Amino acid sequence: MTNALLEVQDLRVAFGAKTVVDGVSLAIVPGEKLALVGESGSGKTVTALALLRLLHGARVTGQARFNDGVQTRDLLALPEHELRGLRGDDIAMIFQEPMTALNPLMPVGEQIAEVLRLKRALTAAQSAQAAIELLAKTGIAEPARRAGAFPHQLSGGQRQRAMIAMALACEPKLLLADEPTTALDVSLRGQILDLLGDLQRDNGMAVLLITHDLNLVRRFADRVAVMQQGQLVEQGATATIFNAPQHPYTQKLMASKPERDVDEGPPASGATPALAAQDLRVVYPTPLPGIRGWFRKGEFVALHGADFAIAPGRTLGVIGESGSGKSTLAQAALGLLPRRQVGGIVQVSGQPWQLKAAADKPLRRVVQVVFQDPFSSLSPRLTVEEIVGEGLLVHMPEVSPTERAARVRAALAEVGLPEAQFPNLLARYPHEFSGGQRQRIALARALIVRPQLLVLDEPTSALDVTIQKQVLALLQQFQRERGLSYLLITHDVDVVRAMAHEVIVLKDGAVVEAGPAHQVLSAAQHPYTQKLLAAA
Repeated sequence: MTNALLEVQDLRVAFGAKTVVDGVSLAIVPGEKLALVGESGSGKTVTALALLRLLHGARVTGQARFNDGVQTRDLLALPEHELRGLRGDDIAMIFQEPMTALNPLMPVGEQIAEVLRLKRALTAAQSAQAAIELLAKTGIAEPARRAGAFPHQLSGGQRQRAMIAMALACEPKLLLADEPTTALDVSLRGQILDLLGDLQRDNGMAVLLITHDLNLVRRFADRVAVMQQGQLVEQGATATIFNAPQHPYTQKLMASKPERDVDEGPPASGATPALAAQDLRVVYPTPLPGIRGWFRKGEFVALHGADFAIAPGRTLGVIGESGSGKSTLAQAALGLLPRRQVGGIVQVSGQPWQLKAAADKPLRRVVQVVFQDPFSSLSPRLTVEEIVGEGLLVHMPEVSPTERAARVRAALAEVGLPEAQFPNLLARYPHEFSGGQRQRIALARALIVRPQLLVLDEPTSALDVTIQKQVLALLQQFQRERGLSYLLITHDVDVVRAMAHEVIVLKDGAVVEAGPAHQVLSAAQHPYTQKLLAAA
């Protein structure tokens, strides 16, 4: 293709004897939006990383010709110093997991400013101001204050927006976007898509979008390329792929949508709630300006006046925009916040958190959690066997090592990671798995101690549509068979429709609407809830 911005021919990537990308050929013209879709582990992210030669220990062959308007160069054959000049300038990348891609020791504003100083030779003052403006463009509230925050002080969505701001800092010609909206709520997804659209019109930027969100693809992409097991099985215009998919695998992807299969009967009367909160309030200390800050701290109220209860075998869905207080609510429910920051009453199976390690140990087995970001929640130094079996070691030390390994294998098989399909599974480390596979490991770790309550913080945000459907079906099955209760925190309305019995809607730390799921989702009363549902 003579007018292509990027033309990839016969790209192959192998790790040792295993080929993970096999003969991929595609092209992107200036200003085009190409979506690369497929199941977790199909080779989507590896393809993007290979183009910038960011794969350690991989054998990469083929061609990736990039035409910047002045000359055409093969990205796979360029000397490292020339490729370094293209990275972040002409070609930028948004990584899937911002918590691991951002430097934990630098404020996010400084990380964005660093790109501008290196690539655009701006002064410190100019780059700092430009970083604040970029954060504002991506929809972060109080961008000047957030620019001084470290990554761990931001919500998952805010971290992802900081990553987007960094990638867009130099107005690249090509943006490789690996799940750029995974951690964003539905309304902010629309804002980010509009932002990318504006940049395309202004700069002629092209986007290679890697995603499992088919609604996002339908709305955003001009063309779609479908990957399965390292190969491209179908390419075409977005409307054609969605309306008349030809390959059986593409047809399977298009048919994947969460299905509701939960017990619709009323909860058992008189049963002790698996989780209950009354007038829950959470505050965080904040520095005060001037001399006042020497003597006392201010406070930021992240959550106030929250009341809810989850009956055994039921699911409470919590929805709201990024920064609305959803994850704070989860931390309070898990007893992870200092007593001085939490007001009101929180009880698990009728027992309040004592916030003492020995006293709370029995409750730690009763309630388990699946975090939003599987990479940062899994220790990179532990094997899969050690990660999944750790709960047994803590709560059931009497179990023998042989029996513990057998239970770990069974738990992994339950979440779709059988050892027959993943040789040497127990001895592998988290970095050897895709994002979706890591989330399934996190789910196995939570389920292995047979809890009564699971706190699910965006449990399927890292999963492709087919695996998401399987995991939700698995969670529904566990709920029916074991009477599990779920506190489900998500921005995915389809997941709430499939799973939740009750719903609460959070905005700025307050519950603005609550009730049965069918009532809230089909006849929302509050304008904010209506806005969220319309965006979805």
